[in-house]
Amino acid sequence: MDRAHLLNRRNALGFGAAAAASLVVPGCSRGRSNEPAPDGPARIATGNVGGVYSVYGAGLAKLVTVVTGVTMEAINTEGSVANLRMLDKGTADIAFSLSDSALDAYEGLETFKSGKLRFSALARTYDNYVHVVVPTASPIDKIEELAGKVVNVGPPLSGTRVVAERILASAEVKGVRRANYDLASAVKMLIAKAENPKVKGGIDALIWSGGLPTKPIADLQDGIGFRLVDIGDVAGKIALKRFGGYVLSSIPPSVYKLASSVPTLAIPNYLLARRGLSDSWAWWTLNTMFRRQADLIEVHKEAGSLDARSAIATMPIPLHPAAERWYRTNHI
Repeated sequence: MDRAHLLNRRNALGFGAAAAASLVVPGCSRGRSNEPAPDGPARIATGNVGGVYSVYGAGLAKLVTVVTGVTMEAINTEGSVANLRMLDKGTADIAFSLSDSALDAYEGLETFKSGKLRFSALARTYDNYVHVVVPTASPIDKIEELAGKVVNVGPPLSGTRVVAERILASAEVKGVRRANYDLASAVKMLIAKAENPKVKGGIDALIWSGGLPTKPIADLQDGIGFRLVDIGDVAGKIALKRFGGYVLSSIPPSVYKLASSVPTLAIPNYLLARRGLSDSWAWWTLNTMFRRQADLIEVHKEAGSLDARSAIATMPIPLHPAAERWYRTNHI
């Protein structure tokens, strides 16, 4: 399902940003409620600096702090895998994660084959889109043409690396020389090699899984310019082969000033909670996301994707009891 379809579905249901923000909670006005305030600070694990997790998470932490009067600290991380491990260790209370990484962790698969992790969910928030980015002048047009090239696949503990490796394996791309830069560094190295092919540390392409738009990528259009490689065929194979976490979709041209839409893989994002997270923190975080959604949209447009009816779709990861109570109270 593409982004435009998702937006139309929300409008048809009458549950766009304005509707979600106007949900009535008993005793609640502009975020106030009879729900007890949290009894201590919390930490939310986000993602790479400049990525949507980082921007969205920082905005959410600030709003929750204002609403509750108790500090929520936003922490930049490598991404989903790091965040899931932080939840398991208790070094983060709340965290963003791609659904595929979360399902692997919950079921003890692949990266998490050493043991199942346990956590709960607050919401499905928005969808990530896989970007395969090359400079405008690059001769690379197909995913197979990454063979022998230097490609950034994301930090070792990122969800981007997980899906990047699945894409390269499914497309049977051989001889890729992998780099593991964070997003900001990857963009710099892409620019550096486009301007000087012999530069040390330069990359030919970067793979990124992020919301729309991801600003550091969007900013490339004002410099060297960029194109997105069509990965529709391999995306379709992955979506059919691996249940849970993948949807064939496309990136609309208007998002990045592209010539046309680009088929790709979409991955839902979850906001997760560590085992034993207090009901008050779970409830207030979720309540703030909906009651202050208009403010969050000012932080990043992806906050407008939050839909109370689809937010509960985190199976098989169970909702936190306080999150389930919030949705029931609001007749979702």
